[in-house]
Order: sequence, then structure tokens, then C-alpha cells
Amino acid sequence: MAAQFGRRLRRGATTTAVAAAAVAALSASQAPAAPQSDSAVEDRTTAGATPSDDGAATGNSPYYTDLPPLTTPDRPGTSVNLPVTGSAEAGIPASILAAYKKAEQEVARTDAACRLPWQLLAAIGKVESGQARGGKVDANGTTLSPILGPALNGQGFALIKDTDGGAYDGDATHDRAVGPMQFIPSTWATWGQDGNGDGRKDPNNIYDAALAAGRYLCAGTRDLSVAADLDRAVLSYNHSTEYLRTVRSWFEYYKRGTHEVPDGTGVLPAGTGSGTTSPSPTPTPTPSTGTPGGGTSPSPSPKPPKPGGTTPSPDPTPPPTTKPPTTTPTPAETFGGIEDAGTGTLTATAGEAFGERVKVRARNTLGAPLTGVSVTFALVGGTDARFAGGKTTVTLTTGAGGTVSAPALTAGEKTGTFKVTAVAGTTKPHAVAFTAHVTARVADTVVRTGDDALTAAPGAEFADRVEVRTTYKGTGVADTAVTATMITDAETPAENDKGPYFKDADGNPVRTLDLTTGADGVLQLPKIYADDTTGTYTLRLTTASGATLTVELTIEAPAA
Repeated sequence: MAAQFGRRLRRGATTTAVAAAAVAALSASQAPAAPQSDSAVEDRTTAGATPSDDGAATGNSPYYTDLPPLTTPDRPGTSVNLPVTGSAEAGIPASILAAYKKAEQEVARTDAACRLPWQLLAAIGKVESGQARGGKVDANGTTLSPILGPALNGQGFALIKDTDGGAYDGDATHDRAVGPMQFIPSTWATWGQDGNGDGRKDPNNIYDAALAAGRYLCAGTRDLSVAADLDRAVLSYNHSTEYLRTVRSWFEYYKRGTHEVPDGTGVLPAGTGSGTTSPSPTPTPTPSTGTPGGGTSPSPSPKPPKPGGTTPSPDPTPPPTTKPPTTTPTPAETFGGIEDAGTGTLTATAGEAFGERVKVRARNTLGAPLTGVSVTFALVGGTDARFAGGKTTVTLTTGAGGTVSAPALTAGEKTGTFKVTAVAGTTKPHAVAFTAHVTARVADTVVRTGDDALTAAPGAEFADRVEVRTTYKGTGVADTAVTATMITDAETPAENDKGPYFKDADGNPVRTLDLTTGADGVLQLPKIYADDTTGTYTLRLTTASGATLTVELTIEAPAA
């Protein structure tokens, strides 16, 4: 990556001095220590202030400047239905792609207003590390070797002194950008995530790093469907307009269509490797003749005849024997096992579809992805959840990259935990089990079933009973706990000591009751009585899940 960074500067400079000035200008334009409000960044820039050196997520480390091909995949709609094949540059390694999509889903669950697209994570991952060096990660998504940027020692880059004691970057003097999304340790300390649920926050793990990048890009109130917000988010990652243009180019390219390729087979950028520990391209050896397996070696030219017309004897060294080109035998396509291929958390509310699908990968005995393997998915345990079509068992075959996904899974009415298993192999079956959980519906709304005005004369009872219904997405939820309280006002609710009231079993006035809804979520409150104080009062009903409703009660003297 460092070599690419240097080439990028030289392209716009005519002298060493100009190049140095460009580096200094880039270092001086870094973003705040953590994503602040975008207005705060703009105000500081306008005022001429210089943000701190550890501003951007990457510390403004160097990055790959390769641009996508001019010919894009051009497959409308393929951001959802990914093609199996396409141009090499459009291929994203399976685990890397799964991590980006999983991060998009998790951010959508907790911060839907941000509208984070996974293609933006893919663009940043491409520019920062070449998709984790072409997808060189293990089964858990952790890079096979560290991806480290250069030491941020102020010599051509920002000056960021060590903040992690070398724990992440192995450098106890200066910080370095770490992992497939190139976080500097100080930023990771704030934004690090556990994206794969293993209890660790590891910047070298693509699931952890992708989710952290998504949270970082969505900081504040950004809506990434708005171009200006997306640009600010990318600039907060690396404060460079050229970086923004490069990321934007890959973002638009990936939106036109991508496809999944096996881990470790992704296209590497020029100047292979992100960071100082990345290997340089191996020089191509100069082909030579006469080497074993390299074809025939030319026979020596015959020597000219000696005077007298006699033909010289053959050279005592016989010419080399022609050998056919050697070939590497193809590994036997023998089933070796299956593994999780990036399945997310399997959780759903009763009666609803699970947001994740079980996905596994088959490998041969040498660890390479294996296509054409039959995998049987089954639901185990006392559950009424079902695959599409009402099935509890289904058998499918692995495709490109050795992966296969189970059909969509829908929860039944029974809550609790069950297992989804994936089994492959005949002589030596291999199984992977996934835990799924179904949660009960929780009321998100409480409403009145009628709209009549509720009035009573002083000292009398209200003629109409209050009836409400608790629902979840429009469906009634029975057995919902509801607290009914006569309150002073809706802004600072506290139990009132006058006005309408209920009666307890002994006939004494009470102004708070704990109740439970019946069938279909319907609840009819007990009778309400009025004391002698006229006025308008508020009855508040609150469910255990936080849904609230206020009802107006009026005590007024009858008309003359």
C-alpha cells in the first residue's frame, strides 16, 4: 500500500518539494478524534483549525488507488440477487461479502434511519485492504496474517504516538492502521464491535471490523441515502477528496452488481498488500530453456567438418531427452466436512420470518471449497417453526464457492429455543448445528376500542367503561400486563390525589391498578368514580413493553 500511496502523490507533483507539500497538506486535513456532528467538522475547517492527528478512523493511512474497470457488471437489481459469475473485479470473497451484508442487517436493526448499504462497506474494504487481501481469512473471518499500515510517525504520514501498547498493531512507539478495514487502535478502542458473536472485538476479524465500520459511518444523525451525508461519512474515515472519489467509484461499481467468489481468490490491487507487513508481488522468473518440464532444449549445432572431408564424431554429451510438461495433479474431490459460512443470529418473533438464513460451506479433504455436495437441513426440538413450504427437512446441493443456504425459516407460535442442523457426507457424515430462538409477541400499541367522551357529575360514577386493546403490528396480544394510573399531567406524570378514581375490594378509592389483557388483547377497565372536584383529568395506561395511552376524563356539574 505504501508504494501505491507514493505513486499517487508523484502523479500530481513535479518536484520532491511539491510532493512533500502534498503529504503535509493531506496530514493537516484530518477529521476529529471521533465522528462529531458534521457541522462541527465544517465549523472547524472554516475557522482554519487543524483537527488532531488521530482524527479519521484510519489515521489517514495510505490506501489502494486502483479504480474499477470502465465496463461495469451492468446487472440491474443484482445488489439483491447476486449473479454467480461476472468480471473478476466484481467478485467479492464469500466470507467478506457475508460480513458486509451481516453488518448492514445489524445496523438496519438498531439504526434504520442511517440506511447503511453493504456496497459502501465493500467499497471501503476494497480501497483499504483489497477485501482482506482477496479474502485470506479463516473460517471465523479472521485474517490469516496481520494487515498493518505503516508506522504513523509523521514521516510522510500523520504523527500518532502509541495508544494501545502495541496490543493491536505490535508497535509500542507509534500507532498503525490494523485489519481489513484499517482502524487505528485509538478509534477501535471506541468503535470496536463483536460482529461474529465470539465474545471478542478483534480488528483483524472481518465480521467485527465491518460492523465497527458501519457504526462509525452512521455516527450522529447521518442518512447515507443522502449524498452529502454519505460523502461526510467517507471523509470521516479518511479525510481526503481523492479517497472519497476512489471509494465512490467502487461504491457505484458494486451497486451495479457483484458475485461471490471463494475465500482467498479475490483480485488483489496493484502493489499487493495493505500495510507494511503485506507481501510484495513475487517477481516472475525469466523462462529458461532446457529445464525439466519446460519443453525441449535445443540440440547443439553440428561442428564444421575437419579438413579432409571427414565428419566429426558426435559430441560425447548426448542431447537432453524431451520431456512432456509437468502438471500438478488435481486434488481428489473427496468430501472433508462442512462449516458455518457466515450465518447470523437466528432470532424471530412468533409468527414472523427469521432475518437470517443458515449458510454452510463444504470443503474437500485439502480444505478447498467443494461444489455438488448434498446438505440436509433439519429443524430439531419442540418447535413449530418451518422452512418455506411448511417443511421441517430439506436437502440442497452446494454451488459456487462450496456454499449453500437453507430456505427461509418462519417462526411458529411456540416460543423458546430449538436447533437447525446441517448434515453432509455419507460414509463419514459431518454436521453443524445452529441455535434459533423464538420470542413472544410484545405489544407495541395500546388503543381504545371506542371514542366516546368520558364524563361524570361530581360524586357520581362514569357511565361508560374504558376499554382498550393491546396489539403487535395490528395483531392482538393476550396476557399483556397493563398499569392504569390517574396522573397529574402527561409531561411529569405522578399519581393524582383528586379527581377520578377506582375502588379496591373494600370499596376504598385507589388511583393505580395493575391489570392484564384477555383474549385478543382486549381489556375492560373497572368502573371509574368521580369525587367532588370538577375539572379535566388524565388516565394513563402503560404496557410492560412501554406502549402508552392517555385517556381524558372530565368531572363537570350537570347543565342547569
